[in-house]
Amino acid sequence: MNIFSILLTIVDCSKEGSNNTDRMKEPVSLGSEITLEGELPTVLTEGLTPKEKSMLAEEILPNASPDDPTPEEKFQKLRKDADAGDAEAQTTLGVMYYSGEAISKDASGKILGNDPATAAAWFHRAALQGNAAAQYNLGLMYLNGEGGLAKDTVKAVDFFRKAALQGNADAQNNLGAMYHIGEGTTQNIAKAKEWYAKAAAQGNVDAQANLDTMK
Repeated sequence: MNIFSILLTIVDCSKEGSNNTDRMKEPVSLGSEITLEGELPTVLTEGLTPKEKSMLAEEILPNASPDDPTPEEKFQKLRKDADAGDAEAQTTLGVMYYSGEAISKDASGKILGNDPATAAAWFHRAALQGNAAAQYNLGLMYLNGEGGLAKDTVKAVDFFRKAALQGNADAQNNLGAMYHIGEGTTQNIAKAKEWYAKAAAQGNVDAQANLDTMK
């Protein structure tokens, strides 16, 4: 059994002070059927008459206004804000490229499942502006050696600390874990407990579990 728990998932930058429910989740398998936006899956409509299908769709599907922006328009707005220097938009873009929600292509034109390198670039831009979620995400990428970044636990600790000092609970827990095991910094059990306690006070269950192991 591990003596500590360290969060190793990229989190959405736009939700500062979020709890564990805001972490990126594993994709859920929806089977082989592809259902387009504005349609209902056949499992819900099998055996229904056209009129019944229409009534069900009205009850379930959101009523999008023709004035609402399309997903492409929303992305272009986000990219424009990020290019203009909006740190929150930059971090959100980073998460999208990391998760594969935003599509990238390599030099040969091949579509990439996800793009950690582009994600890291956006996280760096936001982190330089003091965005705590971007700093935390960069800490993870340095810890794991992702996105073309060489594994560097010292830099990971530095970014975790920057985010932790701004109150990011996941960063506080991870910083505590780094002090706990002496990774990227000198081992310091007192500081580990201090950062675990700060994160636990915000409801971070990993940090609470880490404190429990130290009793």
